[in-house]
Amino acid sequence: MEGWAYIPYRINPVIFSIGPVRVHWYGIMYLIAFILTYYLVKYRIKAEKLNYSKEMIYDFMTQAILGAVLGGRLGYVLFYNFVYFLQNPLEVISPFDFSDGVRFVGIYGMSYHGGLLGVAVVFVIFCKKRKLDLFKFVDLIIPAFPLGYMFGRIGNFINGELFGRATDVAWGMYFRNDMLDQLRHPSQLYEAFFEGLLLFVILWSLRTRAKFDGYLFSVYLIGYGVVRFFIEFYREPDAHLGFIVGTFSMGQILCLVMIAAGIIVVSLKNKKSVCCK
Repeated sequence: MEGWAYIPYRINPVIFSIGPVRVHWYGIMYLIAFILTYYLVKYRIKAEKLNYSKEMIYDFMTQAILGAVLGGRLGYVLFYNFVYFLQNPLEVISPFDFSDGVRFVGIYGMSYHGGLLGVAVVFVIFCKKRKLDLFKFVDLIIPAFPLGYMFGRIGNFINGELFGRATDVAWGMYFRNDMLDQLRHPSQLYEAFFEGLLLFVILWSLRTRAKFDGYLFSVYLIGYGVVRFFIEFYREPDAHLGFIVGTFSMGQILCLVMIAAGIIVVSLKNKKSVCCK
C-alpha cells in the first residue's frame, strides 16, 4: 500500500520552468488531447472518404478549443461557485485573488459540462456558417472526444486534484492537495479509463454503423452520463457544495441532464424516421 500511497507526491506537475514561465503537464495533456482528436478525425475522413477538408477540421478544432475553455470556465462559475464569483466578479477572468490583498493564483476551476456546452455552441455556429448538417458533423467528431478527454483526466491526476472519496482499498492514494491527508480513491484514473478509453472504444467501433445522424452523439451523451454518474459515488464532492439533492452531487445532476438530452435526441430522430417512411 505504501508504494501506491505516495505516487502523487513524486509526480511534479511542472515539466520545466523558464524564468517566471512554467510549463505544466496539465496543459500538455490538453494539447495532446486536441492534437489526437484532430488526427483521429482526419483519419476518419480519409478512411471513410468523407467530404470534409482538413482545413475545415482545423478551423473547427481551433474554435472548439476556445469554446471548451470559455464554456468550462463559465460552467464552473455558474454550476459550482456562483455565489462566490457573484461577490468576486474580477476572479472570473483574473489570475489574481483579491480576498486578502493581491495574490497570484492563476485561473482555477473548470467544468466538464460547461466545456461541453461551450463546444456545442461552437458546433451550432460553425455548421450554420458552413451550411453543414449539424448532427452529421457532430457524429464525425464525437467518437474521438473520449480519448482526448482521457488525457485531461490524467492531467488532473498529475495535479493531485479532483481526487476521490476516503477509502481503505489497496490502491488508495494520498494526494498533495488533500487538506485532510486521507487515503482516497484515484477517481481521476477511473474517469480516464471508463469515460475516456472505454467510451472511445465503444464509439469508435460504432462509427461506421450509426443508425441515423446524431446516433453517435446520443450514445456519447448517454454513455458518458451513465458512467460519470456512477463514478461520482467514488469522487469527493466539491467542499463548498457538498451534496445537492440527497446523496447526489452537482456532477451527478448534470449527468442526468446529459442522459435525458441523449434520450431526447434518440426519440426525436426515431420519430422523424417513422414519419418519413
